[in-house]
Amino acid sequence: MVLETMLMRSRKRTHEMYLSNYGQRPPEHAASAMLRYGCKEAAEYGMVKEMAAAASAAAGPAAAAEASRAPPPLAIQDMSSSRSALPPPPAAGAVVAHVGKGGTHIMPRRHTQRDMPKPEWHAPWKLMRVISGHLGWVRAIAVDPTNNWFVTGSADRTIKVWDLASGVLKLTLTGHISTVRGLAVSARSPYLFSAGEDKMVKCWDLEYNKVIRHYHGHLSGVYCLSLHPTLDLLVTGGRDSVARVWDVRTKANVHTLTGHQQTVVGLATQALEPQVITGSMDSTIRLWDLVAGRASAVLTNHKKAVRAIALHPQEYTFVSASADNMKKWLCPDGKFLHNVTGHNCIVNSLSVNEDGVMASGGDNGNIHMWDWKTGHCFQTLQTIAQPGSLESERGIFSSAFDQSGSRLITGEADKTIKMWKEDPDATQESHPLHWEPPRDRKRY
Repeated sequence: MVLETMLMRSRKRTHEMYLSNYGQRPPEHAASAMLRYGCKEAAEYGMVKEMAAAASAAAGPAAAAEASRAPPPLAIQDMSSSRSALPPPPAAGAVVAHVGKGGTHIMPRRHTQRDMPKPEWHAPWKLMRVISGHLGWVRAIAVDPTNNWFVTGSADRTIKVWDLASGVLKLTLTGHISTVRGLAVSARSPYLFSAGEDKMVKCWDLEYNKVIRHYHGHLSGVYCLSLHPTLDLLVTGGRDSVARVWDVRTKANVHTLTGHQQTVVGLATQALEPQVITGSMDSTIRLWDLVAGRASAVLTNHKKAVRAIALHPQEYTFVSASADNMKKWLCPDGKFLHNVTGHNCIVNSLSVNEDGVMASGGDNGNIHMWDWKTGHCFQTLQTIAQPGSLESERGIFSSAFDQSGSRLITGEADKTIKMWKEDPDATQESHPLHWEPPRDRKRY
């Protein structure tokens, strides 16, 4: 029985192979073809379908009858005629009317120019200072609201406070027993908040340089944290796939924001809705209703892990970074605006200043400087690994602009901190803007 079945299958395949019409295009179905043509006509010419009837009604029945009897006009009456005999070309965007035997057909002229905003000119950036002192990867950076100092956290389990003007080490804080992954400085109190892979979230009093509060609740390492700009709330995210909202004063766990399936590595807070935005290794972004304690929207456009989120300090927009590309979104519903493409690596950090400059750092040591409005990359900086480091230790793990937006601080895999600044001698004549509008803009 099995042999007979196999023989029948072989005969069937042989019969199909040696048919005379094998491989030819099947006959077209007339009803399906008419339906396809009708749909195409409605999609392409539906907006001007009523224009012909309106033009004929405005001209009157006599003019329409005369136009139907008259032969179609010729663009060139005679080969020996001059160029002045040609009709003038219509202006861009004008409506072109073709008069023929069947009547008047009005078609809109296709726009030839693209409606693409031109990016603003920004001065190029250059390396200003290299600061050494950490013994491990620099994973977190935060700048003092008074713009006098900044703080860094590293894989050497220490937190270091540096003078912003001179780069001199002012203070070293010890207390974590694993990598420090997140830092935040309070603008309303002399407090510094830190989070690490040891599951600990600490509150440091910088007047006494010691820990005054611990926030217990995470079941695994804490990878990011952010202070609410107007409320006394602290938001942390970690490897236990949740984001927790803490009351800074009472240490109470106000909300536990669940929904992510993997590690929460990107976090941002703002005074307007949504007040909390999280990005996770499960390639999703969640916008949270802080009052209800649940997600108001889930963005699934990314295909890879979302490792960084940055809010614009003035606009109602934010950007997210992933290995596939960076995406710009509009609050409060998370409407997708456009992609920001150019990196060919994993983007670990994002920073935006008030001048519309966005800096993104990747694990290959590249720092891309972008125009915020258009997503145009106007400069690519390549960091240099310090002597004694491996060539692979050129990754950028963290970055932050100072309060003036004129200096960029990056934490890198070669255990150093680099400060970048704008070139004061650059002008639009010495460093012109090289930009061409893209042929097609993908939206996905």
